[in-house]
Amino acid sequence: MLAANFLLLAALLFCIGVFGVIARRNAVMVLMSIELVLSSVNLNLIAFALMNDDVDGQVFALFVIAIAAAEVGVGLAMVLLIYRNRQSISLDELSELKG
Repeated sequence: MLAANFLLLAALLFCIGVFGVIARRNAVMVLMSIELVLSSVNLNLIAFALMNDDVDGQVFALFVIAIAAAEVGVGLAMVLLIYRNRQSISLDELSELKG
């Protein structure tokens, strides 16, 4: 029963994150929504590790945390560079950068 609660929380976080990626037009908010999705993945990995009495899910969760940290670093660097050049981080205005 305890793992089912974690899985429900992870599903809720995933839905909120996907909605944030689809609905938001601000690049920082989209990055935050992606972090919510990655957090839900971590919760799923740990819940399934609890259900199976295995440590593999926790090890994979550590890898996901490392990837999320790298994604935040690269994503925020890109947002800062775009803000310097365009004075805005709206994703609607970035469509003008297409070839």
